[in-house]
Amino acid sequence: MGVPRKPFYFLHLFFVILAILELTPLSKSAPEYTTLVYKGCAKQALSDPTGVYSQALSSLFGTLIAQSSKSKFFKTTTGSTQTTITGLFQCRGDLSNVDCYNCVSRLPILIDKLCGKPIAARIQLFGCSMLYEVEGFTQISGMEMLFKSCSGANAGGSEFEERRDTALTSLENGMSSTSGFYTTSYESVYVLGQCEGDVGASDCGECVKSAVQRVQVECGSSIAGQIYLHKCYISYTYYPNGVPKKSSSASFTSPSSSGSGTNPGKTVAIILGGAAGVGLLVICLLFARGLLKKKDDY
Repeated sequence: MGVPRKPFYFLHLFFVILAILELTPLSKSAPEYTTLVYKGCAKQALSDPTGVYSQALSSLFGTLIAQSSKSKFFKTTTGSTQTTITGLFQCRGDLSNVDCYNCVSRLPILIDKLCGKPIAARIQLFGCSMLYEVEGFTQISGMEMLFKSCSGANAGGSEFEERRDTALTSLENGMSSTSGFYTTSYESVYVLGQCEGDVGASDCGECVKSAVQRVQVECGSSIAGQIYLHKCYISYTYYPNGVPKKSSSASFTSPSSSGSGTNPGKTVAIILGGAAGVGLLVICLLFARGLLKKKDDY
């Protein structure tokens, strides 16, 4: 008589499941440029009983998102005389048009989620930002600091600060001769700077100079630091093993996170591989048990 068919049923089922798993795409983590840096929400809520501001804001967001597929910076005004809203977006200078669009398209949802509907709001992601203001909103200086971040890890000795300051000086010089975005590195210190797209060269230089002075004071010997002023921002990162090469438009990661942690896709693959191995073992045992049972029946 033949071998029991039930174990083969399990085996067939196993390979069907395995095929499904092979065809199922593993989840991917969000691009690093979509990481939230900070939010700025006005305390005053937008008074909108008739919904005209909401319509104007929706129109503004639609225009900004559409422009982000072909430009790194765009500023516009929408609404009627009584409901004028000014808004803009900016992408980091090294993002592709596709990455810029993907980054900017997330911002209206984040603004609504994190701020609601105030009279002014600003969301800064690692790769892009968006700002809107209702006409009449109090303006602030372009040099006003909006956000700072300094790494908890420090590099001892004056040698590091000399390297960093030399890199920051190179950044200042580079920004004066570019269109508002510049990156460079010096002896394992990577620096980046960007000015708002409508800022003139002279004002951009002054803004970056102010940001450099602030990051030196605020972050001291921290191995990484970011300073965001109203019209520009800069960052620096020290890589003890050398600045990594960029393989795409994705940004550099900080030394504290670079090379650490777990790749989500790899984790899923390991889990599925382990589950498949366990499933195969169970099926083999069932198959062997079926053979033994059949032998006993002879």
